[in-house]
Amino acid sequence: MALTILMAPAIRANRLISLSPADLLIIVIYFATVLGIGFYLRRYAKTSKDFFLAGREMSAWVAGLSFLSANLGALELMGWAAAAYQYGILAAHFYWIAAFPSMVFLGLVMMPFYYISKTHSVPGYLRLRYGEATRALSGISFAFMTVLMSGINMYAMAIVMKVVLGWNIHFSIWVSSLTVAAYVTLGGLFSAIFNEVLQFFLIWLGVLVVPILGLMEAGGWSGLVVKIHQRVHSNDYVHLWSTLGTFSGNPMGVHWTGIVFGLGGVIAFGYWTTDFLVVQRAMAAKDLRSAKLAPIIAAYFKMVVPLIVILPGLLALGLLPFRLVPESAVRPGLHSYNEVLPLMLARYAGPGLLGLGVTALIAGFMSGMAGNVSAFATVWTYDIYQPYIRKSESDAHYVRVGRWCTILGVILSIATAYFVTQFKSIMDYMQALVSFFIAPLFGTVILGMIWRRATPKAGFWGLLAGTVSSIAMYALVKANPAYLAVIALSPDAKDMAENLYRALWSWIICVLVTVIVSLFTTPKPVEELTGLVYGYTKFPDDGGLPLYKRPVFWGAGVAIFFIILQWVFW
Repeated sequence: MALTILMAPAIRANRLISLSPADLLIIVIYFATVLGIGFYLRRYAKTSKDFFLAGREMSAWVAGLSFLSANLGALELMGWAAAAYQYGILAAHFYWIAAFPSMVFLGLVMMPFYYISKTHSVPGYLRLRYGEATRALSGISFAFMTVLMSGINMYAMAIVMKVVLGWNIHFSIWVSSLTVAAYVTLGGLFSAIFNEVLQFFLIWLGVLVVPILGLMEAGGWSGLVVKIHQRVHSNDYVHLWSTLGTFSGNPMGVHWTGIVFGLGGVIAFGYWTTDFLVVQRAMAAKDLRSAKLAPIIAAYFKMVVPLIVILPGLLALGLLPFRLVPESAVRPGLHSYNEVLPLMLARYAGPGLLGLGVTALIAGFMSGMAGNVSAFATVWTYDIYQPYIRKSESDAHYVRVGRWCTILGVILSIATAYFVTQFKSIMDYMQALVSFFIAPLFGTVILGMIWRRATPKAGFWGLLAGTVSSIAMYALVKANPAYLAVIALSPDAKDMAENLYRALWSWIICVLVTVIVSLFTTPKPVEELTGLVYGYTKFPDDGGLPLYKRPVFWGAGVAIFFIILQWVFW
């Protein structure tokens, strides 16, 4: 397939390849399908429970696939392929140590709290546990974060349109964003979930061609390892753990303590257990057992996702005839880390397959953006608008507000999409946001669930201290890079390593402030903690079920799978 470069005004920009009529037809059919689903499901989104929680009628498998698909957006596809090119196989830690323990913990330990309390959101749980002040702080910060995250998805999709279709970046953002706004506004979470399940299969079908044909060209995994070693001599890009004894021995500039405690301990648990973008999908399950199984089912699929996300980045590192550069260093004729996946699609996908691959990336973009936008609408409506602006309106009124918030979220996301250009890669940006908002939130939530002595005032001040300290550490390093050696424990640390340690410190600060303030303030009475704190909550017993139907059985299976992967790629 010949590569061409076309230049034209209006919506055209640099273009690597030309799509055949079959490719274009596949893309058009996809757009028509998702809009059709939105129109069809509009009839099932009449009440607020339907619009924001999909009526709580999803099976464990549907909720589980949606749970994963909400996380498998263009941000994941584009961002981690870029991170694999930038940092090597260390990027796979974000799928393995950052997935198995926290996703199983969410299913077995934290979902009962969320589900039994029937809260609409994580800020809703914080209101019940700590009070209105903590709910307001978490709701505002979470709404802000979802808009920024959605902007990342927009920017990622614009890159695909630019590289593959030759569309101007601004035109690409608006076309895709308005499509998402339409189907989420029509069908709410119902529409988002059903489209996410469809997109999950499209992503696999569309992107799988890259690892298959890429490994064939490289001569298998061993051949790829040889090619990477021939091209990159400074660090080891193909081992998970053996290079983490020192900061300078790996391309991320990180020590194993950053991976285990910063990533596996704080970022992963914080993201998977408190980010309502994903928790909302599990809460849409039809019963508690299904809600507990949803993240565990997703964990199995999550651990094989590196095949279509991390491997393309490694293949690009070993096979592309030119070097990629950070986003901030892109000049005419150069390509950034963020363009790894569309470049590899252009390398391997022919007519038909290319259309499917581009559709997969569009699906990933819409999945990620729809998840953020629907979560934004829920948190804004239930945790900001209803308690502080209009307290006693009809259910229909709040559904209308949710629909208008969807449109508002899209518009705000478009405005934030341009911040991404200030970072080396979109995943560095995403992890920075996680360290700002998710890491301290996890400290507040987990203390509230396991420690009855945590007080309402402590919850607010701990969360505020953790968030402010994380942003302050980031600003400090930007103002004076010498502080990197203090925050990330080494001057050899790269941006991602800094994110991991910053998240760890912000979590520690949040926990310390929460504990100290709790010791000097009055806790809630025991009767107000029922259903919110361990020891004061009665959970349904799975003991009467056959072993293979119990969530803990499938959680143990994930653990075995995880250990095997670590051993193979040690």
